[in-house]
Amino acid sequence: MICSQLGWVLAAREPERLARFYGLVLGISAQSGFSKHHWVLPLAEGMTLEIYRPSRTRAFPVTGRRLAPCLRLPASSSPEQALQALLPELLSAGAVIDEPPRLEPFGAETWLLDPEANALLLVVPLLNEEASR
Repeated sequence: MICSQLGWVLAAREPERLARFYGLVLGISAQSGFSKHHWVLPLAEGMTLEIYRPSRTRAFPVTGRRLAPCLRLPASSSPEQALQALLPELLSAGAVIDEPPRLEPFGAETWLLDPEANALLLVVPLLNEEASR
């Protein structure tokens, strides 16, 4: 598995407000992300802090699970299948599926627990066919 980017995700009730706060603290500008509920702060050496509001159909993460590493994998035209293909190797290495892969407008994601039960988000962005030409 080759990760194209390592970053952090932070669940927030008011993502824009929190992104602007961290932008002020870090001296950088927050940028809008995939939707109005997703903001990105570029960090050093290609890392990012992505602040998002979880879907209202899911429980809000409890304290201690709101900040997690996010591994962004290469974009795919079949992002959910790409995630499914990675799971056997990760599970054999000790990961546990916390939330199964699901397709979202930006691509696919799955929440795993690492071998020590730390939450980890894997994201495969949807390949923009136009941008790849």
